[in-house]
Amino acid sequence: MLLGSIQIMGELLSAAEVQEICESLKENGVRLLSVRGCQLSDRDFERVCRRVAESTSLAQLNLNLGVVSSISRTRLLADALRANRSLQTLFLHGSPLLDSGLLTLNTALSTHPTLVCLDLGDCMLGDKALALICGMLPPDGAKSGLRELTLSANPGISSKGWARLSIAVAHSSQLRVLNLDYNPLGDQIAGMLAVAVASSRTLEVLDLEGTNLTNQSAQVFLDMVENYPTSLRVLVLVENDISPELQQQINDLLSNGDDDDDREAPPSPQGSTHGFALQPVREKPHHHHHHPTWLPHSNSWPQAVTLTSSLGESLLAETEA
Repeated sequence: MLLGSIQIMGELLSAAEVQEICESLKENGVRLLSVRGCQLSDRDFERVCRRVAESTSLAQLNLNLGVVSSISRTRLLADALRANRSLQTLFLHGSPLLDSGLLTLNTALSTHPTLVCLDLGDCMLGDKALALICGMLPPDGAKSGLRELTLSANPGISSKGWARLSIAVAHSSQLRVLNLDYNPLGDQIAGMLAVAVASSRTLEVLDLEGTNLTNQSAQVFLDMVENYPTSLRVLVLVENDISPELQQQINDLLSNGDDDDDREAPPSPQGSTHGFALQPVREKPHHHHHHPTWLPHSNSWPQAVTLTSSLGESLLAETEA
């Protein structure tokens, strides 16, 4: 059976379109469902959630930009996630969840058997929510957890919250990609994150774009990559008060580390690969949104789905293999 994608962006969805989406989900013909920035009635949202709950083919669900717009919708999504057993990637970027919304979703997210990639950027989260998210990054020897986590643009999280996340990252046995761009972190938190990166045996990508860092942070990261072995492959420091020379030095050292690994390193752990594009396509606060497109359910769907998460691509490849 050919599995395909349904991608609709920024549209007002009619009942007929929602019905078509539900039929496709019911037939287990959809690997990727994206209704990013779309408007649909509460009743139609509930219909979609019921089909998501029952789907055995759905691997990626994109509800970015305000689709989950109320606590009632958050509860419906939580119910769907509790029943679903196939989803690997969930995008909720730009949803007004607040701490209360994440509390509603927490059990469903933390106990989902296959979820490995989660985008909670710009969800108006605070320290209480971050404490729950840390529970999704279990330490070595515990259950499997998230491999890719996005927490961009959540300025309500305090330095205490970020310190707690740094500890969780240091001990996580799974996390490969961490996106913290456009949070007011500052040099102190960056120092904590450097310690977490040095401790982690899995973290390959750290995005700190636009996080109020200075050359002080860059020097700490430079010292780390110069003198200590690390799994890190990509460190994003643009849009900070950091000299281009320091950024280039760090990038060169990380690139050289990649070359050394290719020559000397044994095969990567299960699912780990340096070959995938390390910077996933996702929401960025300063990016313009794409024009709406509608890829309808049809027999002409492609055989393979290109996921918007680069990590998701490698994970799907593992699953299919």
